[in-house]
Amino acid sequence: MPVLRFGLCCVFSREPIRFRQTTAKALSALSRSRQLAKLSEICLANAESLLAAVQAVSSMGIGAFRVLSPIFPRYTHPDVGYELDDLPEADAIRGFLASVNDYRSIHDIRLSFHPDQFVTLSSPRDEVVDKSLEELEYQGLVAELIGADVINVHGGGASGDKKAALQRFRSNFKKLSGRVRQRLTLENDDVVYTVADLHPVCRDLGIPLVYDVHHHRCHPDGLTAEEATGIAVETWAKTGREPYFHISSPEQGWEARNPRRHGNYVELRDFPGFWMTLTATIDVEARAKELAVLKLMRDVLQSGGRNH
Repeated sequence: MPVLRFGLCCVFSREPIRFRQTTAKALSALSRSRQLAKLSEICLANAESLLAAVQAVSSMGIGAFRVLSPIFPRYTHPDVGYELDDLPEADAIRGFLASVNDYRSIHDIRLSFHPDQFVTLSSPRDEVVDKSLEELEYQGLVAELIGADVINVHGGGASGDKKAALQRFRSNFKKLSGRVRQRLTLENDDVVYTVADLHPVCRDLGIPLVYDVHHHRCHPDGLTAEEATGIAVETWAKTGREPYFHISSPEQGWEARNPRRHGNYVELRDFPGFWMTLTATIDVEARAKELAVLKLMRDVLQSGGRNH
């Protein structure tokens, strides 16, 4: 029987769960020992918050949670970066992350990461690629500790030649560790890379494709939503894993000058009714956060998947 799980992205609107951050500038004013003490305190608090977040989404019936990329702030920074075992409270942090892994396993909560836009394996600049590889390895470490199975990236910029850029992506993908490669996914974006652009890369490298239906509508490629969904599902099937989709609605409607910006909620008419025939995870990218996820879950259930 098809089962859809809906996902919350990173933070909450009303739940009193917060993730702490710091800046490189603030850390630079401290001695190294005080830097590590402060970072340890923040990382421990964030590990505790992540456990609370996973418990909260489970209690709401939400089946997936996207983990905030800087859950360990400034981890890869060239001046104030660190390793987990550098932190005074590393054992306690690992303990909370293990509890997250146990909880998400018992309650079937799917966890993912979505690195920032500066993470791009297709860049022509070596320093950007090196930084991207470092960031992906950091997220791979945390993903392994908590049992997250997805680290989702975009194709990056075209740098004037999409074919050459995607060839760089192919080459740099091979530089990643196994724990990152087995989790890496590619998502179509709303400006440069479409499903049609990314499909050959996903097929050849065995990378699952995360289909963003909003991006596809903003940046079409001749494929229907049904065709694009089918391509994405096929890439996931080859890995034996559940497909992953993204959905959102434009802030000011589809007639707006720029429909790319996400709205507070997802309009039911933007939900592809045929997704109801699938077993899949759908991250809801909406500014109202858990309120938007819960509303879409109710709307879809009440509609029975009928198109609106």
